[in-house]
Amino acid sequence: MRAFGYDIDELVVDHVLLAVVPVVLGLVIALPLGWWAHLSPGARRVLVPLSGALYTIPSLALIVFIPLVLGTPILSPVNVGLTLIIYTVALLVRSVAEALDAVPDTVTTAAVAVGYRPVGLLLGVQLPLAVPVLTAGLRVASVSSFSLVTVGALVGIQSLGTLMTDGFQQDYTAMVATGIVGSILLAFVFDALWLALGRALTPWARARQGV
Repeated sequence: MRAFGYDIDELVVDHVLLAVVPVVLGLVIALPLGWWAHLSPGARRVLVPLSGALYTIPSLALIVFIPLVLGTPILSPVNVGLTLIIYTVALLVRSVAEALDAVPDTVTTAAVAVGYRPVGLLLGVQLPLAVPVLTAGLRVASVSSFSLVTVGALVGIQSLGTLMTDGFQQDYTAMVATGIVGSILLAFVFDALWLALGRALTPWARARQGV
């Protein structure tokens, strides 16, 4: 579909890829870090504040700084992707640690007693039970990612944010509104998808609720 001289479908696909891929990769990175923070009070005192500090770095500054460090082209989507990975990790390290903390000690003690080793305990017992808390953190990271993708349009990275920046420059309110509404709708859609995934992974929780 074309509108305002743009291929809207292409902008939507670009926006989704730039938002979702960093969230998934950030989760992969945050899981072992959050697990470490859960296991070690010393690691927690370092990792949780450090990850929180990372989120305070302005997104536009990171997008511009990354090419100076890695040598990537200033217009490369990689710069936005890496920025969003950093923010996702910053948000999820605490969430993963708190999700694992929420697993009852009686459950982990019983699992260890029947022979679970640390990795098996994490994958087979703790993570499944931590899914509801972890899903909540993932939803926050996803909404944040979908909103921050638009910042990349300021340095020429194509997304629905492009409609906002170009529409503003052209004083074209409809174009700006389309970019804003589209970004919000995508954030809501993927928020619902993460929630549905969390429920699908916890059938015992649905059974307790009679759903």
